[in-house]
Amino acid sequence: MQVNTGDELMQECISKGITIWEYTLSEEIKRSGSEKEKIMNRMKRNLAVMKESAEYGLTHEVSSVSGLIGKDAVKVYAYAKNGNSICGDFLIMAMARALSCAEVNSSMGKIVAAPTAGSCGILPAVIITLGEKYKKSEEELVKALFTASGIGILIAKNATLAGAEGGCQAECGSAAAMAAAAAVEMMGGTVKQSLDAAAIVIKNILGLVCDPIAGLVEIPCAKRNIAGAVSALSTADLVLSGVESKVPFDDCVSAMYKIGKDMPCELKETALGGLAVTKTGLKLSDLIKAGK
Repeated sequence: MQVNTGDELMQECISKGITIWEYTLSEEIKRSGSEKEKIMNRMKRNLAVMKESAEYGLTHEVSSVSGLIGKDAVKVYAYAKNGNSICGDFLIMAMARALSCAEVNSSMGKIVAAPTAGSCGILPAVIITLGEKYKKSEEELVKALFTASGIGILIAKNATLAGAEGGCQAECGSAAAMAAAAAVEMMGGTVKQSLDAAAIVIKNILGLVCDPIAGLVEIPCAKRNIAGAVSALSTADLVLSGVESKVPFDDCVSAMYKIGKDMPCELKETALGGLAVTKTGLKLSDLIKAGK
């Protein structure tokens, strides 16, 4: 049975005694007609690209093509290594990796759009850092990516993943929801818990606008990847502790879509509102246009 909602996914997984990643993989086998091994290998290649983009900026000073952002992942990584952070090494490493991916993306490097280029750092940061802490195998990380994919497909079916249509809530929000669900399943949580984690993440980011300065996926996009990774990890812990979402996943996705539709076009990737038209935003935009 091909599911279209979170509730249907939960019922399907419960009735068959399977996880989200197993359901997602089985559907991809049916859809593509490819063998399981081939699909798994394709996801392994995605994971390899994610690892490379998540690690490169930690030891290389990467700057965006425009020069607006860059060389920050190195700083965060060094800070994590000094062992004196407020949030702890684990969370700081996730932040550094999210930022690394964003910097690689803005420098025209290779990333995995998961689900978009503008939100490319969230899922890798969460999966890789969690895997590192708990010594998860490559296969376990690949399974987590299938879990995230399953959640992302449901959001795409019932809402949108595009900032131009739904604001940043649809990009970084969806990525964080995917990552939170994957993190929960990685740690042995139930399907319901994974969906609850995704729901809570979405609730906490509803209404976030897409307002890139100079129309570039740099400011505030890069730092929103950091926030998304932190939200995903903290929410996964919240749900694994036993906290449930009072509003189910499907309702949260529906609300996100409606809010996105209600947003004025100025706040949906047009660079005509929000931070893009602040005094500083306009000044930076002018500098880019002048080639400085």
